[in-house]
Amino acid sequence: MKRTGAQIIWECLIKEGVEVVFGYPGGTILPAYDAMLDYPSVHHVLVRHEQGGTHMADGYARASGKVGVAFATSGPGATNMVTGIATAMMDSSPIVCITGQVGSSLVGLDAFQETDVTGVTLPITKHNYLVTRVEDIARTIREGFYIAKSGRPGPVLMLINSAKRPVILAGHGVLQSSAMQVLKDFAEKAQIPVAMSLLGIGGLPANHPLNLGMMGMHGEAWVNHAIQQADLLLAFGMRFDDRVTGNVKTYAPKAKKIHIEIDPSELNKVVKVDVALVGDLREVLNEVLPLVAVGDREEWIEHINEMKGDSAVRDIQNLPDTGHLYAAHVINDLWRYTEGEALICTDVGQHQMWTAQYYKHNKPFKLITSGGLGTMGFGLPSAIGAKFAKPNAEVWAISGDGGFQMTAAELSTAAQENIKVNVAIINNGYLGMVRQWQEFFYDKRYAATPMKSPDFVKLAEAHGLTGIRVTQRSQVESAIRQARETEGTVVIDFRVEKEDSVYPMVPAGADLHNMIRRPMPKKPLNESLKHEEEMEFAK
Repeated sequence: MKRTGAQIIWECLIKEGVEVVFGYPGGTILPAYDAMLDYPSVHHVLVRHEQGGTHMADGYARASGKVGVAFATSGPGATNMVTGIATAMMDSSPIVCITGQVGSSLVGLDAFQETDVTGVTLPITKHNYLVTRVEDIARTIREGFYIAKSGRPGPVLMLINSAKRPVILAGHGVLQSSAMQVLKDFAEKAQIPVAMSLLGIGGLPANHPLNLGMMGMHGEAWVNHAIQQADLLLAFGMRFDDRVTGNVKTYAPKAKKIHIEIDPSELNKVVKVDVALVGDLREVLNEVLPLVAVGDREEWIEHINEMKGDSAVRDIQNLPDTGHLYAAHVINDLWRYTEGEALICTDVGQHQMWTAQYYKHNKPFKLITSGGLGTMGFGLPSAIGAKFAKPNAEVWAISGDGGFQMTAAELSTAAQENIKVNVAIINNGYLGMVRQWQEFFYDKRYAATPMKSPDFVKLAEAHGLTGIRVTQRSQVESAIRQARETEGTVVIDFRVEKEDSVYPMVPAGADLHNMIRRPMPKKPLNESLKHEEEMEFAK
């Protein structure tokens, strides 16, 4: 029985197990949308901007482990997807984007809403196609899904067994290869502490005694010091991003380096390693684990704990309740009141780093954030996508006032779909992370970072949703409780301290151990902490 090209698209998607797509119709994609009505098993989510659609597909993919699908028309519809495609590519998130194109007889003639989409997206995709014949549609979709799901989504023992001060660097690949259990088994058997990248958070429970916490530019101080003092680094499914390494020339200078990575192009690209292993992380670790000796590294672990001290809670303690609302308090309270069980999607900026520091994840796939590209506007739409993937999960989007406004129109998507996503806006009246850099490195010359925002409570209400404003810490608990108990999406506007900064911070290009620490408070909170604070800030 003959099928039109549009019918073939939907039947192929159904065969691939697609249940939901995120899209925005337009002229050249209309045949596909017309055919969609005959395939009600696929739920279509009408987004408000094509960038939001790709972020939703991305959030769906990261939360479900399946391929996310986004639709757009030709020309500006397709080019509006570019940021979302690049975001997914940088973080190896499997999405398939289907766009319309002008008729094949008009390709190359600068017809209305024609853009060379394959040319535009070639550097930011694993593969792309220009389909001009109906008979190629089914094969192309099958290949596209296969490519999206495969590969990078991408002397050893004597080095490991003889190391005195080893550290495992756990990246996004731990989650993507479902290597969480074998990572835990490996670390426990060899007694090697584990440092997490931003996207690796959740690969090992936060409360595990071998989990050191996050490394890198805004990582924990003791983690960065441990890496710099290590004699062996075991890089598991991570790319040695510049936000992790700092100055590559002085990065872990005493350490041998073993890198396990599914994408061979990442090996020796940034950091030269002593041993490179290409393959799926879970498969490689399962082969190596039986051959690794049982470790006794109590002295090394005790040394790291001495560097750590009690500074894990020091930043919170140094932010007293003086009438000001601090972002660290908000996120730490959110973690406590949700018992660490919420699925958190973030935008990019200060709030993203505070979330990584103060919302502790003991389970995988509970933190969805833009790592490699650092895409503002990612938080809300990715949370909507994640909610479709995990309809029974408690989903929170944590955004800054700047990033939230980039895709705030997707509140209408949440309202139209009647889904439950809670939105926490960390509103400090600035483009916060840029302002922090201006404070540290540009003598507080705040050029184009003070930001006026709409009334977010009224904005939520304009979309038919609930809005709440919080200005004091005493209001945080009741606001979170109200948001959790209210049906539909809720927006909370947390008016936090304007010029607070994320600590510690490794300046771009600086040595990893050269961190900017929180300044010594003028008055200690109490006498019992005074000596400890002086010792900590003297380090």
